[in-house]
Amino acid sequence: MAQHIVSPEVHEHHTQEQESLKTAGFWLFLISDVILFGTLFATYVVLVGHTNGGPTGKELFEIQGFVISTFILLTSSFTSGLAVLQMHAKNLKGLIFWLVVTILLGGAFLFIEIEEFLTLIHEGANIGTSAFLSAFFVLVGTHGIHVTLGIFWCIGLIIQLRKHGITTVTKRKITNFGLYWHFLDVIWIFLLSVVYLMGVM
Repeated sequence: MAQHIVSPEVHEHHTQEQESLKTAGFWLFLISDVILFGTLFATYVVLVGHTNGGPTGKELFEIQGFVISTFILLTSSFTSGLAVLQMHAKNLKGLIFWLVVTILLGGAFLFIEIEEFLTLIHEGANIGTSAFLSAFFVLVGTHGIHVTLGIFWCIGLIIQLRKHGITTVTKRKITNFGLYWHFLDVIWIFLLSVVYLMGVM
């Protein structure tokens, strides 16, 4: 029986087609996330004044906290970009190093956010206190969940990189992760503006 031998060129072309389809799927995911956050932002804007006699953003939000959070997340976006540059330079160690730094910064961001939530709850400002706080916890919490998923995704990428190195598949995954992380950064800028800065004004 004659064996069907696939040339390396055909195999590479097939792999590239698969990666292109997966990248298209990733963009659809990002679009769905834009719709999700757009809906949550719209809900927050409608409900921000419905405090039910409870505390307002001006009474709850501390400028120092969200300024530090913003600096950390913006820095993590920068380090994820450095990771992508190291990938294009085919520097595996540099790529992994900057991904680890991104994870650490993302973890620090989450720590501050969780601490903020616990402080608010301790002060009696929880998700059931008012419509404003319900919208706040859901909106900011959804972003926090996305950051958490991004951290686990990044950990998985590091494991794959250590096992397989920089390949066509891992390049696509790193590129998509970088886009995802920058997307979370953009969402945070909107959160900073709409929720925190407008809240303290």
